[in-house]
Formats: sequence, C-alpha cells, structure tokens
Amino acid sequence: MNISKKIVGLTLLLLLGNGVSVAADFSKGLQAAQSGDFKASLFEWTPLAEQGNAMAQFNLGHMYANGYGVRENDKTAVKWFTKAAEQGLAEGQFNLGAMYDFGDGVPENDKTAVTWYTLAAEQGYAIAQYQLGIMYANGRGVPENDKTAVKWYTLAAEQGFAIAQRYLGVMYANGRGVPENDKTAVKWYTLAAEQGYAKGQYNLGTMYANGRGVPENDKSAVKWYTLAAEQGYAIAQFNLGAMYANGRGVPENDKTAVKWYTLAAEQGYAIAQRYLGAMYDFGDGVPRNDKTAVKWYTLASYNGNEVARENKDKVTKQMTPADISTAQDMSSRCLDSNYTDC
Repeated sequence: MNISKKIVGLTLLLLLGNGVSVAADFSKGLQAAQSGDFKASLFEWTPLAEQGNAMAQFNLGHMYANGYGVRENDKTAVKWFTKAAEQGLAEGQFNLGAMYDFGDGVPENDKTAVTWYTLAAEQGYAIAQYQLGIMYANGRGVPENDKTAVKWYTLAAEQGFAIAQRYLGVMYANGRGVPENDKTAVKWYTLAAEQGYAKGQYNLGTMYANGRGVPENDKSAVKWYTLAAEQGYAIAQFNLGAMYANGRGVPENDKTAVKWYTLAAEQGYAIAQRYLGAMYDFGDGVPRNDKTAVKWYTLASYNGNEVARENKDKVTKQMTPADISTAQDMSSRCLDSNYTDC
C-alpha cells in the first residue's frame, strides 16, 4: 500500500466515526464496513452514491482505492472522490488532492493537489492543513513559502495533529518561516512526542541531549530516544546506542549499544553500520571479529559513509584473502536480502 492509500484510509476512519445522522441504507453500509463485510457496504452505498450522497461517494472512493470489497481501481476511486469533493466534502477534497499528489488514478499534478488540499484545509480539515504546509515548505505546486507553510502547520498542530506539531517544531528549531526559537520548538515536539509520534520523540530527545530550549538532560534524552527507538525509528536507535556506548544518561553498556546499533544498521542506516563495524573491529560489547567488522564497514561504505570505507581498508590489510572473500559474501547476502539475512 503506497503513501497516498495510507492517507486515504486514515480519513475513512474519521468519516465513519463522525456521528452524523444518516439514512438507514447508509447506516447498514456502515455497520457492514465496521464488521468487515465490504461487499455488503458496496451494495448499500452504490445506489446512494449514484443519487448524490457525498459520504457514500467518498466511502466508495476509499473502497476502490484500497480494494475493499472490489478490485482495486484508482481511476474509479478518483471518480468517486471527485464527486464527493465537488459537493464540498472536505474528506473527499483531501483524498482527491492526495490522488493528484501521488499520481494514483490520474497523472501526478501538484497544482491540482494544492487546489483540493486548500479547499479541505480552509474547512479546518487538519490533515489537509498539514499536507498543504508540506507543499508550501517544499515548493510543490506553489512557490516555496516557509511562512505559509508555518501558517498551515500551525492550524493543524493546534488541532492536535501530531505530525504537524513535529513539523512545526522543526520550523521553529531551524528558523524557517519564523524566528528561530528553541523553546517553542520544544513545546511542539513535546506535544507530538506525548502522543507517541516517534519522530517527535526523537526530536525532543535531541533537544534534551544538546540543551536546546531546555536544560541539557541526558536522562530525559535517553527516555525519549528509547520511546522512538522501540517504535523502530532508526536514527533514534542509533542515538540511543551512542548514549549507552558513552554512558550518557545511562550506565555505560557496550552490549546494549551493540543491540541498538544493530537494529538501526539492519534498516540500512549507514552511520549505525559504521559504528557497529567499529564495535566488532575493537571487540566492544561483542567478541572481536574482523569479518563481521568488514561486513558492516562494507555496507556503510555502500550507503555512502566514507569513513567506513577507510576503516574497512585498514582492517582488510590484516586479513587473509579467504577471510576477505567471506566478509564480502556476508555483506552481499545481507544487502541482497534487504537486511533480513545479516
């Protein structure tokens, strides 16, 4: 499922739970969808959609976009989203924008995506406000404008939308569209982090680790890195490994450092691969192993880390040709398996 489909799926849940009083046939379709019987939903909603019911049109669009009860068909999804959007349904406008944004069922068109995102955003639809902020921040479909991006991020953030809160924190931390203000960045990172958003937790951890906007506090940094790392966020896993390796906020523990470096490395994160190679190179937290060190150095080098290439060259000078060949095979197997066989 691609990114746009995930966004589409999110909005269906919002619509189904909005408590609007609807016709009996719509309610039957809703009950069927909630029980997973999408074919029954299709039976109930199709006549309503053809009669102009915007909510039914929107839900049919979602079903076709994701193949629920029907064969997946993005063009048909666009048809129904368009009908709902043209009636002013914010969910339909946003999803139609997403289809144009990602080129699903229609040619990719950022300007048209912005048009539909704007209509939904102006109705107060938080995810559309956030996505519109993205478009302005990156100059997609509109001239790049950080101030306008901040405007839309703020509107979404003030509604409690965690991703927008994190992005707004980034804008304040980097002085984009607003004067740089670390305290305000921390405020928004905290709101996102407290909702369980991993990237917000990571950003908040870095603010504590570096004493930006808050007094430096390694224990708090470790707390937030851990929460993000446990959700699989690679850069947080690497940073947490570094905290354990250096005894910052936690007792120094190379074995635990290796654990977190490994989890990040197996996601293809080059710096973690380089550091993990060094742990095997010097026997920190694991038995010293030149072949495994070279494996991780090789992978880090492949992913663009120049220091890892230099480290690999130093280690291989001390290895036999047979061991070098084994290490190369190990790295190739790891890469070919997308890090599932390392």
